Amino acid sequence: MSEHLTYDVLIIGSGAAGLTLALSLPEHWQIAVISKERLDSGSTRWAQGGVAGVLDETDSIDAHVNDTLVAGAGLCTESAVRFTVENSASAIQWLIDMGVPFTLDGIAEQGGDHRYHLTREGGHSARRIIHAADATGLAISATLIERAKERPNLHLLHQYIAVDLITRDKLGLDGQGCVGAYFLDKTTQQVVSITARATALATGGASKVYLYTTNPDTASGDGIAMAWRAGCRVANMEFNQFHPTCLYHPVTSPFLISEAVRGEGGKLLLPNGERFMDEFDARGELAPRDIVARAIDHEMKRLGADCLYLDISHKPAEFITQHFPTIHEHCLQLGIDITKEPIPIVPASHYTCGGVVTDNFGRTDIQGLYAVGETACTGLHGANRLASNSLLECLVYARSAAAHINEMLDSAKPIPDVPPWDASLVTDSDEDVVISHNWEELRRFMWDYVGIVRTTKRLLRAQHRAQLLRQEIQEFYRNYRITADLLELRNLVDVADIIIRSALTRKESRGLHYSRDYPDALPRAFDTVMTTKRQNELGEL
Repeated sequence: MSEHLTYDVLIIGSGAAGLTLALSLPEHWQIAVISKERLDSGSTRWAQGGVAGVLDETDSIDAHVNDTLVAGAGLCTESAVRFTVENSASAIQWLIDMGVPFTLDGIAEQGGDHRYHLTREGGHSARRIIHAADATGLAISATLIERAKERPNLHLLHQYIAVDLITRDKLGLDGQGCVGAYFLDKTTQQVVSITARATALATGGASKVYLYTTNPDTASGDGIAMAWRAGCRVANMEFNQFHPTCLYHPVTSPFLISEAVRGEGGKLLLPNGERFMDEFDARGELAPRDIVARAIDHEMKRLGADCLYLDISHKPAEFITQHFPTIHEHCLQLGIDITKEPIPIVPASHYTCGGVVTDNFGRTDIQGLYAVGETACTGLHGANRLASNSLLECLVYARSAAAHINEMLDSAKPIPDVPPWDASLVTDSDEDVVISHNWEELRRFMWDYVGIVRTTKRLLRAQHRAQLLRQEIQEFYRNYRITADLLELRNLVDVADIIIRSALTRKESRGLHYSRDYPDALPRAFDTVMTTKRQNELGEL
């Protein structure tokens, strides 16, 4: 008999979105927060730049809204953008109240007014990024985990990877609603059912679908894939943001070089030391990420170069070590002194702008199921995310979802009986090499055919390979005992299929989606909304 646990609220994911949601809910409820590895193993702790918000009297809500709309290339939902920006100051104040040690400005450091240092990043018209040196995500993650451990009602479970959502229609019950999920306990290798009156997906994005990514190994699109299989709409998945500046080094894992390096005067250089960004955009290095990434990709292919360079060494060494201590130390360990020489860089998959369709309360198409953070498509990012709006989105929508859950939970339907996971018809696999081979093939062809610059021919080639892999993985899933690697691969191939289909649907170039066959933008921007067979059968959309 498999183990069964039940709570008031189930939160899948322990990053900024999941922990903010948990800490914003009433303390008399029993809440489970699930992490598939360590509590800090998600993308949040790796965020360097900071949190965007209107925090200075020289800035304005309208200016931040406009910058977001411009970066989003006409595809943002303006009401969602304004909702996010209008709640930015209160969300950031909540983090300050939680104890996040944001960097003070010079006056505050000398005992003056308690003010925080604000930096500027690409696409922003003002300094509005509050940060903790160049390790903001780490500071936020550590603080929220510490606060969560102080709450006896929060049950922090790690080494649990979600298998699938449990919905009323899957149980043969009337109506559609989520009642929890099945999880593989990685410690015991047993499947556990966890039920709750409300379930939230805060599992992050799907950048691991690409061969080169700044994201940790956990970013395998689990929440997006599970919501899709359960019947939720998924939108704008063709817009995967490639961060322009990832450290290029032959013997180390990819390492993000923060947008703030360019915001503080860093220059992008060709191998011969020449600048080039002014030829692509009047904003130069401060152009939005999609433009910068395509420019770097173009110049690398034109020159046949393995990498280009980002140079901040013209700034005083003390300034560099004070503002970018983590980057300086990491590069120094690899023999690169950024106070004296440029940083070798390449673009890498970084952020999933699309996701599970939600409203301003994080509600999905399934009653009782919420999605927050990078898992969700709120309308904020449009065709390209503005730098440092991602952590802000996690905070604002998690707090909004908490308010809605607080209102509706007492009137939620009783949790039905859930059958235990049936593994009686499967066997242990002696061909796990198939998983590793499929994993490598998937990420390679996604990088080669569905990357920064796309063509219809490349996309069709990728679609054919994805369909073959999907069939093979599904057969493996049905016949053999599940493992964490198999579950992640199953989710990644579902996400890859959605990305490819979305890219083929968009007959234009906009934001992060650039097609050589359709180089111009259409007069009007439309969301790419994918629906499942189940949604069409239920007549919900």
